[in-house]
Amino acid sequence: MRGACACAVVCALVAVCAGAGLDEATRAAAERQLLSLLGLPRRPTRRLAPPPPVPRALRVLYDARGALPAAAANTARSYHHAPSELDKRFPGDHRFRLYFNLSGVPADELARGADLTFQRAPGAASDQRLLLYDIVRPGRRGKTEPILRLLDSVPLRPAEGLVKADALGAARRWLMEPEHNHGLLVRVIEEDDKSSNAKVPHVRVRRRAEENDEEWNALQPILLLYTEDARAREARERGETRLLRNKRAAQRRGHRSHHHRKEAREICQRRPLYVDFAEVGWSDWIVAPHGYDAYYCQGDCPFPLADHLNGTNHAIVQTLVNSVNPAAVPKACCVPTQLSPISMLYMDEVNNVVLKNYQDMMVVGCGCR
Repeated sequence: MRGACACAVVCALVAVCAGAGLDEATRAAAERQLLSLLGLPRRPTRRLAPPPPVPRALRVLYDARGALPAAAANTARSYHHAPSELDKRFPGDHRFRLYFNLSGVPADELARGADLTFQRAPGAASDQRLLLYDIVRPGRRGKTEPILRLLDSVPLRPAEGLVKADALGAARRWLMEPEHNHGLLVRVIEEDDKSSNAKVPHVRVRRRAEENDEEWNALQPILLLYTEDARAREARERGETRLLRNKRAAQRRGHRSHHHRKEAREICQRRPLYVDFAEVGWSDWIVAPHGYDAYYCQGDCPFPLADHLNGTNHAIVQTLVNSVNPAAVPKACCVPTQLSPISMLYMDEVNNVVLKNYQDMMVVGCGCR
């Protein structure tokens, strides 16, 4: 989002937080504006049941401040296999069909990455290979063979840790042709004999009868889909980047002149503003954070503009003209000059946990413009 949009976000948040003083129509309009700026078509449905647990993979990304492994992506969604009667056709551990329902992904989002992650299975000792196929067209028993497209081939060696396969090609096709999403076929073979199925595969692909829900949730394959929404894409194509602290700003802060206490209170500077999602009434679908420090800019831009006010050349000229003829032009305005992003975990309309990075949501520095 651009700087102006970030200011609009804060204004909308403040309006909704102070909803007791607004009529219903105004409050609803403020909420719609905020949801639009967050890239959501509507407020996710309020649910009485507790939300599903946040997948560990998403929590790790969130704790890393939303650092996503796919270039240009600003959103991450997680999916587990949707069980069906078809699972009975794959009784072995070496071959299994996985189905992921991506129907809840908004139409404006483009897939930038898709990782299918497997947990290791104990007891495997031989060198193996995992083959991942997109099922372009399913076969018909006794009549036709399925049409498969190889997506990735991953060598498996005795080791610990996760195994990842690239499923981006299938995810892009499913988003374009959701009616032709027939799932993925996973096959594990012995490395020294390409036609031999692995007897003890290195990875877990199916649930065992003795495993309860909690155990299987921690072990089952998970698809992480990384997308870029229209707002982030437009900003990137305009060449915008995050407004973060820079050396120039640090140098200016280091050369601040001393002001009297009263003047310091009146001068342009960053001021505290905490947004509490519980007060907004959104704590039932926003998982984390519970709130964040948005901050805002307020204060005077006096003549002459001091270095620490980060004034542009135009602001300096405008302030000079105002000092000579106040009726000609107003003073320069105190506005955000440096902004930083925040990451949010929330529940979407189909009850999936989503991680999304929102640009320009927190004021880092203020200046006169």
